[in-house]
Amino acid sequence: MFKDNGSIILNGSIAGIKGFPAFGVYSASKAALRSFARTWLVELKERRIRVNVLSPGTIDTPALDPLGSAAKDSFKALIPRGEMGRPEEIATVALFLASSDSSFVNGVELFVDGGTAQI
Repeated sequence: MFKDNGSIILNGSIAGIKGFPAFGVYSASKAALRSFARTWLVELKERRIRVNVLSPGTIDTPALDPLGSAAKDSFKALIPRGEMGRPEEIATVALFLASSDSSFVNGVELFVDGGTAQI
């Protein structure tokens, strides 16, 4: 059972609001998380459990290495910041959402993507 006054963080993706060819099912599953968050925050309000969605953009991890530098450069070109995110940047936001510092943050989809989802 989940403790009262807790924080649920759903792992979304910018793919939930952006159209990427060949990612229809993945994108739809990530869009559904936003609906879950909206429903759960109302269902769990008496228990003061917060529900938020953390939606990363392209993050530079070893999983991208096999794609090569040309693919990485094409990803970077889509990001207003001009560079991919780092895993630490996602972890910092997750820690914030899990902590009492975000006690008044509830039901949001927080994009950690260098601005990609906003354009």
